[in-house]
Amino acid sequence: MQKITTYLWFDNQAEEAAAFYTSLFKDSRVLDVQRYGEGGPGPAGTAMVVTFELAGQRFIALNGGPEFKFTEAISLYVDCDSQEEVDELWAKLTEGGEESQCGWLKDKYGLSWQIIPRQLQELLTDPDPARAQRAMKAMLGMQKIEVQGLVDAANG
Repeated sequence: MQKITTYLWFDNQAEEAAAFYTSLFKDSRVLDVQRYGEGGPGPAGTAMVVTFELAGQRFIALNGGPEFKFTEAISLYVDCDSQEEVDELWAKLTEGGEESQCGWLKDKYGLSWQIIPRQLQELLTDPDPARAQRAMKAMLGMQKIEVQGLVDAANG
């Protein structure tokens, strides 16, 4: 077991969210579902705690009720290998959610994600500061990150 595990609080969609998230990433699966019994506080038989892995990283989701909501103060950062991966994840995660800027979005459960192509970091740390600044300026004008737009801007 990993030493630190991200724990996510949902109203009542933990099992649905875990199934959705595990469908998006390779090496992902639901590991365990603990259900409420007759003593509650949730309806008997419904998921209480769902343990799952995304790309080998363990998460725990709790159906804790409506007391707490996700905020942008925490997000899941996804290091994408290609524009195709960015496009696919962006489309699936924004369905029922909302786009933000600079590669950020909220999914239909309100959880914030950063869908970032690896090339962004390479361009922002370019040894030529003018090139890196042009890439940064282009990124600041984007919602979903478009690698070709970054490259074109960096090349001036």
